[in-house]
Parts: sequence; structure tokens; C-alpha cells
Amino acid sequence: MTKHPQSQFLGPEQREAAWARLGKDTFDVIVIGAGVVGAGIALDAATRGLEVALVEARDLASGTSSRSSKMFHGGLRYLEMMEFGLVREALKERELALSSLAPHLVKPLKFLYPLSHYVWERPYVAAGLTLYDTMGGAKSVPGQHHLTKSAALRLAPGLKDDALTGGLTYYDTVVDDARHTMTVARTAAHYGAVIRTSTQVVGFLREADRVIGVKVHDSEDGRTTEVRGSVVINATGVWTDELQALAHQRGRFHVRASKGVHIVVPRDRIASDTSIILRTEKSVLFVISWGTDHWIIGTTDTDWNLDLAHPAATKSDIDYLLEHVNKVLVTPLTHDDITGVYAGLRPLLAGESEQSSKLSREHAVARIAPGLVAIAGGKYTTYRVMAYDAVDEAAQDIPRRVPPTITEKVPLLGADGYHALMNQTPHLAEKYGVHPYRIQHLLNRYGSLIDEVLGLADGKPELLQPITAAPGYLQVEAVYAAAAEAALHLEDILARRTRISIEYAHRGVECADQVARLVAPVLGWDESEITREVDTYNARVTAEIESQTRPDDTSADALRAAAPEPRPKILEPVPIEK
Repeated sequence: MTKHPQSQFLGPEQREAAWARLGKDTFDVIVIGAGVVGAGIALDAATRGLEVALVEARDLASGTSSRSSKMFHGGLRYLEMMEFGLVREALKERELALSSLAPHLVKPLKFLYPLSHYVWERPYVAAGLTLYDTMGGAKSVPGQHHLTKSAALRLAPGLKDDALTGGLTYYDTVVDDARHTMTVARTAAHYGAVIRTSTQVVGFLREADRVIGVKVHDSEDGRTTEVRGSVVINATGVWTDELQALAHQRGRFHVRASKGVHIVVPRDRIASDTSIILRTEKSVLFVISWGTDHWIIGTTDTDWNLDLAHPAATKSDIDYLLEHVNKVLVTPLTHDDITGVYAGLRPLLAGESEQSSKLSREHAVARIAPGLVAIAGGKYTTYRVMAYDAVDEAAQDIPRRVPPTITEKVPLLGADGYHALMNQTPHLAEKYGVHPYRIQHLLNRYGSLIDEVLGLADGKPELLQPITAAPGYLQVEAVYAAAAEAALHLEDILARRTRISIEYAHRGVECADQVARLVAPVLGWDESEITREVDTYNARVTAEIESQTRPDDTSADALRAAAPEPRPKILEPVPIEK
């Protein structure tokens, strides 16, 4: 396990070096898929001293891991489904993230649980929240607190008077999922893993019945190479079955995709000092505080059998969310209030039930063939557990001793020193000439890497100015995304390294040209490539907005799928013959 200078940087120079290593080195573990589970596997394996390669066809967190409800939580509703083990495990992971692994990224979040029935509901909910507060060793968040109706309405005056009879508050967490996943991947790189995006697996290499590697295709320029290793781990989430077919192997389990849609609205549209959890006829609906300026409202839960890369939200999905949240709001929300919409796919283990909300969020790991392991299911919060289970399963194919997992003791990049730097906010603000509010914003995105980020503005003070049409972000953040965070396209920056695509009503269109010109020198774009990036991004936004006016999945998917891919060489996988 060797470290290299700036080994956690994932910029153009490191990308080229990674390609050379993929074709030359023999790895202990090859991971397919750079969602949170794949990134977690790379980190787990690298910190055990193994040689690791992680390849991803598109971008870090480009699928499910950038489109969650943005919570690192135990899943309160799973208590009702009697999945106590899952909740306990998730709450333990929540506590680890809050206290030591990622305190700069995972933040406590207060929720109001409005009660709507007299007598029986308060003790019933209180019993559940008592379990929730005590499972998993929670110490970093306060416990539940009981409220009268008037106290609950003082906390959330935007709720209708007849929407509740009282309430309880409890705590969960909020996290920028895409940023967290990217940080897990960069931490794996810091410990020696080779991380490469826009690198699509198009076949598996074999000797007799054993898988000995993969054939990969560069989604940017069309190059191919073969990557050899002791074991390949399929961590592709909703693409699990497709990869199993590519490997000519029957899976031990199947994955069903369930679509979850969220909408984003400005903070002033709902008068509340707390996030809110609402019961629905099928599940729960969250109104989640997102930064200081927005609410995220979600989610839906419907089967999805169409394009896995770009699930489309429909007018019906959005109407469902508005209808349910408006039942309790004094001032109803309308389509015009929405600044952002996103749709993600949950990779659920297929079961007998037809209701995807009833399918288990437990995960499964299987050795599909000698040298090939697959993992699927689970939930974002338990990514670290899923990762070490996958590496434990893969260990039988690695011809040397594999030490036990240690990721419980490995803080993510930016965690060390974060709390001390928060106390030094005034000093950092003076040092860089940036408002203290900005410093806190940066610390909560980069932690102790803040000097690395702001250092890119040395001699370029203009980079410390806000992005003109997205003033929540500094220009230097876009440059850093390209230089260090593996962003290769405008969409990577506007949709995942920042969340401009959902936080501004223009969805990023009004700052696309400025951001493209900021990163062009880093990524080597000429004028024609700048134009292509801006046009491609704008076409994506147009397609998404249009698809959200369609009544059903099929018509919405047809519109969204017609938008051009930013990665020009993405292929339909072609199986390598046995």
C-alpha cells in the first residue's frame, strides 16, 4: 500500500497515470461501480493493505448515490417493519459518521413528528423513538422531546392548525450524498487505490472457470485495456443484473429498481424551524432542511423498468409529492415554487412482494463464480458495513492473508482537524479575505482540505468571488472540482460536486458558460469543447424539465433519454465470449 504525492488528487494528470496502472499492474481487488458502496469497498480493501482498482463508467456517485433523500439515518419506518437489526446497524453507522468518520459532511438535523390522533398515537410513536434514540449507541444527537399542539405550531407555523394534535421532535442527520461518496473515493485514493471514472467495463477476462479481470473502455476517447486481478467485485447497484449477464453468470439474487423522486423548494415557502416527517398511506414523506435556503421534499416509491442511467420524474410524481405535503401546509406549494427535481433508483433485492416499499433494505453478498463477487441491496447509511462484507467474501480469492477491516477507525479526508478549524473561522476569513460565513460553508464541504481548495486562488483573487448566477458557491470550487475531485464534465460539477442543478431555478443553465470557462484550462478544453459542454448540459436540463410535464414513465423516459450524453463514448456493453 503505497502513498504518492497528492495521492488523493483525482485530476487530469492522475487520471492518465491511473490508465497506465490499470493496464500494467495486477490488483488484488477490482471494483466495478463508484457509488458509495463501490467507493467504500475500495477504501476498505486499500486500508487492509490490498492493491485496489475502482472503475466507473460515468462519474463518482452518478447514479443512486447522488439522488438519495440526503440523510445518513437509521430509517425510522423500518422499526414498524420489524427490521431491528438493520436500524441498529444503521444508527451505529450514523454515530460513527457524526462523531469521527465524517463530521464535516454529516450533520445533525432536527425533525418534527406531527401527531394526528389523540390518546394512542403519542405513546406508540414515543416507544418507537425511544428505541431509535437508544439503538446503535447514539451519543451525538439529542433524544426525543414531547410537544403540545401549540408548541409544535410555534416550531412549524407553516402547518395547518388541524394538521396535528401535538408533536414530538427527534434528531437524524443530513448529508450531501454525492460529496460524501466522492470523499470516500478520494480517501481510498489517498491510501493507494487506483480510482478511474469514465472507464466502462465491457467484458470479463477468464482462465477456465475463473474470472481474472475485466476489459475496460475509456468513455472519453474510446481506448480499451485489460485489467487483471485476483477478484472482481460487482458493486453496480441497479446495474447488478446487467453486469451478471455480461459475465455470463446467473446471479444468486436479482435487483429491482424502485424510483424515488424529490422536489426542492426555497426555504421561505414553508414556515418552519425544523424538518418534518409526515405519515402517508404507503410510507413516510420527509420535508428536509437543505442548507440555509431550501427544503427537499420526498420521496415516491414506484417500480422502474426503463433507462437506469437517467430515471425521469413525471408530472404524476411531482403532483403526488405536492398533494401530500399540501395536506398539512397553510400556504400550498405549486409547480412554480419548485427550483429543482431529481429522481433516483433504489437497488432493492427482489422478493415475493409486489410492493417495492415492502422489499427489504438488507444487503446481500454472493460469490457468483471463482474470482467474482456481487453485492447489492442495503441503504446509503450502511455502505461501510456492505463494503467490509464484500471484501470479506472476496478474501477467499486473494492468494495472500487479508487483514480484518479497520474503516471504523479511518476518518474520511477532511475530517481530521475539522472541529479545530471551525473554531478558527475568523482567522481563516482574515487570512483569505473571505467572509466568515463562506469559510463555514467551505469547512462543511471540504473540512480540513480548505487550504488546498483556497490555495488554488493564489495569484488569482477573482476565483474567490462567487459564481455569478449561483452565488452560494465560489468560483474556486468549480476549479477544484476539476483539479482534484475527478470532475470531467460540466454536468459533474453542476449536478454533483455542487448542487447548482437543483438549488437554482435556472438549474445551472445561467452559469454553465462561466463554469465551463473556469475549468477549461484545467481540463484542456478549447472553444469548441466549451461550446459542446454547455450545449450538452443545457440539453440535459431542457429534457429533464420537459420530461417532468409528462404524465407517465414511458413518455417521460423517452424525452429524457433523447438528451445527449456528456461522455461521448459510452457503449452498450458487448459480452466477451467464454
